[in-house]
Amino acid sequence: MSETPNAAQQTDTEIQDINILKKIRLEKLEELKSAGNDPYEITKFDIDTKNIDIRNNFDELDGKTVSIAGRMMFKRGMGKASFCDIRDNTDRMQIYVRRDDVGEDSYAEFKKFDIGDILGIEGFVFRTQKGEISVHAKSVKLLSKSLLPLPEKWHGLKDTDMRYRQRYLDLIVNPDVKETFTKRSKILSETRKFLDSRGYLEVDTPVLHSLEIGAAARPFRTYHNTLGLDMFLRIETELYLKRLIVGGFDKVYEIGRIFRNEGMDTSHNPEFTTLEMYQAYTDYFGMMDLIEELFVYLTKTICGTEVIEYQEEKINMASPWKRMTMTEAVKTYSGADYYSWEDDKAARDFAKEKGVHVPEGEKATKGHVLIAFFETFVEDKLIQPTIIYDYPVENSPLAKRKPSDPLFTERFEFFIYRREMGNAFSELNDPLDQRARFEAQVAAKNAAAASGANTASVDDDFITALEYGMPPTGGLGFGVDRLVMLLTNSSSIRDVLLFPTMRPL
Repeated sequence: MSETPNAAQQTDTEIQDINILKKIRLEKLEELKSAGNDPYEITKFDIDTKNIDIRNNFDELDGKTVSIAGRMMFKRGMGKASFCDIRDNTDRMQIYVRRDDVGEDSYAEFKKFDIGDILGIEGFVFRTQKGEISVHAKSVKLLSKSLLPLPEKWHGLKDTDMRYRQRYLDLIVNPDVKETFTKRSKILSETRKFLDSRGYLEVDTPVLHSLEIGAAARPFRTYHNTLGLDMFLRIETELYLKRLIVGGFDKVYEIGRIFRNEGMDTSHNPEFTTLEMYQAYTDYFGMMDLIEELFVYLTKTICGTEVIEYQEEKINMASPWKRMTMTEAVKTYSGADYYSWEDDKAARDFAKEKGVHVPEGEKATKGHVLIAFFETFVEDKLIQPTIIYDYPVENSPLAKRKPSDPLFTERFEFFIYRREMGNAFSELNDPLDQRARFEAQVAAKNAAAASGANTASVDDDFITALEYGMPPTGGLGFGVDRLVMLLTNSSSIRDVLLFPTMRPL
């Protein structure tokens, strides 16, 4: 016998039982076809009402004839009459099917229908003696035959894995899951509404890039046969969007898929969705105000309140958010004072004394040490919405230096529930400084590449664009999936991706 799609998650006995049930259902299908009732030949069924509309407007629809359709999730026979539940994309509805109403032949066919079959129902709305809103069927039509039995319930880690692999089953058996993805869609539409109302223009930029830039993220590589060219799936949308600012657009944004050939965990997937936006003639403080306003708006619109619960923590999204420089945050949470370190060596010595690992080792600067202290002592304390700004130049290759202190940049990140949610800059528009930073970034990436594969290169065309002049610009990007996790109280990114990346079975 052939195994069912979810066989790898089940015992041999369960596989055998499922295949026996499948064989029975196939025999039923053959009977239908032999009788000229092949359900797969049906091309349409006219629906005039959704289940939720019947439930919400019972007084208006009571006694009225309706046409509904959906998947049968429950069935109970009572001799000459039966009850079943039909679930459409809005809600469930109880159906009362009586032999005298639908006809003897039709009723006999109905009794052979299986849980999971998709049915079309015509009948009138009524309330049962027990008070349940229902539809009294006048006709029942099989629209599609379910050849595999639905799982009765999900339990344990193995079933969680199967939910992600077979999202269609998850959506059938766990209708609450639909609410997460309905909210995801609404978050995206409301984000567009918010930005469009403020004069932003939504644009599309290339997913396939002809060069690997020097950014730390590892790209996916592919090959273009016609051009005979290695190409890379994008790891960001930033450089193309800023080309548009050079070209004269004042406000642009893109919501799009990003691809990074890196690790996977509860907050990382190889392909994910980001929103990046750029605005001419503003700086990172302008972007701070914008992102705070957007997140407060989305929280109130999607959740109906500014105080939400996430993983048993109360998160107050209301303005104003806490704002701290990185040096202030490190001093507050660790006691380390960046400005007390006389030079790079003093900073490294202090880190060793405190047992803080600095990846750059003996090459570490004061900025590297500050970043290490922030990651060690600060990030996991930032539960409530907090903006951390003024980052060292060492980890901010695309941000403007602060005129008052060139060792720092006009950059911020914002954190909620110990998690970095987004990143923003006063964008670097000095082409000479940008080239120098790109070259240093590319050199570092190529030096770290395995087997001496020096494939990263400077985006010369972007430098050329800057040489034509880019106005002062504020830019910001954030992970849409992490935002959806927050507003739907989902603990894993896989819970907010319809089809997360999975290892093949």
